[in-house]
Amino acid sequence: MTAPPPTKADIWQGVASTADLNRIRRVATGWSSGLAEARAGGFRDQIRAEGDLLDPDSAKPRPAPTPGSYSCRMVRLGREAGKGPAFQKFKPFFCYVEVEGPLFTIVKQTGSQRPAGRLWEDDLPNRLIFLGTLALGNEDEARAYGDDPKRDMAGVFERIGPFVWRLVIPYPQNGARLDVFELTPVAEQPKE
Repeated sequence: MTAPPPTKADIWQGVASTADLNRIRRVATGWSSGLAEARAGGFRDQIRAEGDLLDPDSAKPRPAPTPGSYSCRMVRLGREAGKGPAFQKFKPFFCYVEVEGPLFTIVKQTGSQRPAGRLWEDDLPNRLIFLGTLALGNEDEARAYGDDPKRDMAGVFERIGPFVWRLVIPYPQNGARLDVFELTPVAEQPKE
């Protein structure tokens, strides 16, 4: 008797650490606790203004992004280690999506903290799974996923509108409940 072929989830779960598997399994809890904390902190209007970006149920079919340069921005929900505001918006930055073999890769191109990782197909049709790591300061490139668990990142990548995607990182290492990145394509690659 032959074993059944691995599912899409079996493949990424074979790569992900136990801690990151747990984070991905808790994405719904991250949404509910992050939104509740931000609302309780007086940020209801800001949450509403973000529309589908901060609607946990806004994922659309066909989550695969188009390769190219993107304008990216991040919204953080929940306090970092119990300190600071429960809702934060950060200035836009550039990131890049490309195809590397059978997988998409995402790299933040600018800033002192630059996430980079791969998107894996999942058994759930409206999402891809992000497994990545964080490059810091003047490092030329990010370390490989799994080389430094303190820098590892895991999340869910979804399409939320025509040419609009989000990357949701539940329970990031910084202590927030959720980091939500919005990605929209730009016409030109940023100049360095």
